[in-house]
Amino acid sequence: MKTFHHGEFADAAALARQKRGRTISVCVPTLNEEDTIGDVVRALAGGLEGFADEIAVVDSGSEDRTREVAAAAGARVFLAADVLPEAGPARGKGENIWKSLACLQGDLLCFVDGDVTNMHPRFVLGTVGPLLADPGLQYVKGFYERPHAAAGVGSRPAGGGRVTEALVRPLFALFYPPLASLVQPLSGEYAVRRAVLEGIPMPTGYGVETAHLIDILEGWGAEAIGQTDLDERQHRHQDTASLGRMSFAILHAMLPRARASGRMQLAGDPARVYRHFLREEGVCREVAWELPDFERPPMREFLAGGGGRCV
Repeated sequence: MKTFHHGEFADAAALARQKRGRTISVCVPTLNEEDTIGDVVRALAGGLEGFADEIAVVDSGSEDRTREVAAAAGARVFLAADVLPEAGPARGKGENIWKSLACLQGDLLCFVDGDVTNMHPRFVLGTVGPLLADPGLQYVKGFYERPHAAAGVGSRPAGGGRVTEALVRPLFALFYPPLASLVQPLSGEYAVRRAVLEGIPMPTGYGVETAHLIDILEGWGAEAIGQTDLDERQHRHQDTASLGRMSFAILHAMLPRARASGRMQLAGDPARVYRHFLREEGVCREVAWELPDFERPPMREFLAGGGGRCV
């Protein structure tokens, strides 16, 4: 698996000359990001002028002012529920990414998260750059240090996040060894060729990036996936209950794929209810959460069946 550093792709003007007629779209999937989305959009717009052909936000239905702030900062803004209404309702990060294929125009698509507090053009240049330089690459993941206040002053933890190291990397090492070489397989910063992304199905929730990697590995091989060191990324950290639900969604994306490829045998479909526990006023209470996610078909198949793009 090829590994790069963002410094190799720091010259936006030079990269723009390598586009050779190809267009680039930058997409920020959001949900309740009003505190950060304005700075994210402004940082991208200011540093990617002449390189990115569009910067867009696809929103899950924020209850704050995310969409208004993003529009005021200069992004094209789409409410996911208004895109392809004939597909039926769904909500989640994967839904935003799937719907972005109907809204954005780019031949190369770059995704970045909306809660990043140190957004920088390198997050886009460093992941799109390898696709411009190497026609064999189809999908490039970003990785970075993720400082955490709890880790101590000046701490720069290495490797992936908690879900990556406790769940995803061990499973990849067992069932998809090439993917275990990715520093941060769940990174929200990555670039991909439209033709590839339109050809794979997507979970509507947090399992989407795991599904991307497995499907691209199976369809295009490990040599189609690269990664770029983006130095440091600062963002909010989720609580453990949220990480548990995320892990459950990731397993639902991975297990059926492992079964379909013959890597794993399952006696029936995985359960869809996740149970965790909260202590409130000295009482430990069980909470049952039903996974709302399902799989969207490849966008190319959906459009061939009569679905329409955004106008």
